[in-house]
Amino acid sequence: MLAVTLAGCDSPPPWTEPTGATTPTPTATVAAPIPNDLSAGSTERVLTAGAVTATIDYWSTLMMDRWTAGALKPVSVSMMTTIVPDDGQKVYLQKASMIAIPGTVSQTFDALPAQVDQSTVAPGYLVLDPYSYSQTFNIGAVPAEATLVTLQFTYDFLVQTTPTSTEYAKQSASDTMTIAIAPSAATE
Repeated sequence: MLAVTLAGCDSPPPWTEPTGATTPTPTATVAAPIPNDLSAGSTERVLTAGAVTATIDYWSTLMMDRWTAGALKPVSVSMMTTIVPDDGQKVYLQKASMIAIPGTVSQTFDALPAQVDQSTVAPGYLVLDPYSYSQTFNIGAVPAEATLVTLQFTYDFLVQTTPTSTEYAKQSASDTMTIAIAPSAATE
């Protein structure tokens, strides 16, 4: 006579379960991906403000795996504008500002203080092609629980009403970017 012993089998065989009973299926929890507009290292946006079209390049000199909560995180901006119809009037950037808002996919923390680059010359910085504007904004420390930071940029332009006019029309454009915060060695 041959005896067979099965070891390690904790559940009853399926034929002994009542009809209609199902065996629970294990499920895996997958974390939602963190958006990152700078995952490729840089990004270009085209914004429209009235007759002004601004082409803006954003990038960071800090590698994305070093964008930790406590790091100083630089974001550089380079902008050039065009205007339609182009009757010879100029476009000036009067003010550029950035607000950084740390958070997670489901929670928002207090915003960091706004950073503002107000023109020191009147009527502003000339940004009409071929002249450009460049600036670097720095995002400071964010809460350790933050997994992303949302950057809100606002650009205020002054447009000459005619090529020889000293009167200007104000146009504003805004842009939003989300950048992932890398886990630091202490939180991994």
